[in-house]
Amino acid sequence: MANLDRKWPADQVERRPVEGLIPYARNARTHSAEQVAAVAASIREWGWTIPALIDEEGNVLAGHCRILAARKLGLADIPVMVAAGWSDAQKRAYILADNQLTLIGGWDFAGLSNELRGLDEWGFDVSLCGFDEADFGRVTENGFPALPTGDRAPFQEMTFTVHDEQVDLVKEALALAKARGPFDGPNENSNGNALARICAEYLAETVDA
Repeated sequence: MANLDRKWPADQVERRPVEGLIPYARNARTHSAEQVAAVAASIREWGWTIPALIDEEGNVLAGHCRILAARKLGLADIPVMVAAGWSDAQKRAYILADNQLTLIGGWDFAGLSNELRGLDEWGFDVSLCGFDEADFGRVTENGFPALPTGDRAPFQEMTFTVHDEQVDLVKEALALAKARGPFDGPNENSNGNALARICAEYLAETVDA
């Protein structure tokens, strides 16, 4: 409980010049130009909502993409909070945790569909939320199954990260698998069915080889 009793970085937020902030040289999280542009657009819409996290020397622990967006927007200074007294191990571990912990969560796709439809009906640009036109179509047109709350069996969510150079390859393979004809079974997710078909055919070829 000691960590819960001490002063937290978020207890005090201050402004720091962007030029004085030092990105983590070994940051394992990458940020594409598309992502930076999307974050910059969100800052234009809502302003700065989450302070960057830095140590006492100005080294960035969290908020690298937001800082890139700040540079893109020409902002001179941004809100930051300082992680005082953290060990080097704590700093390096938090840089990973800040990115990875958010990936553990899933989506209630039925609820997501309702939210996106509502925003669209109000004329709000849902791309500001990180959903492009293709995402909107897949979600609101029942591209994802309406999974029950709580225990989602027999469905499972799987997340894959691909490099920009791999995206077109994956999309083409999924499109070809879908074009092979309808899928059997209770799964309503066309991408999941297509991936399963690709894997089944690959395993069959490997076993036969």
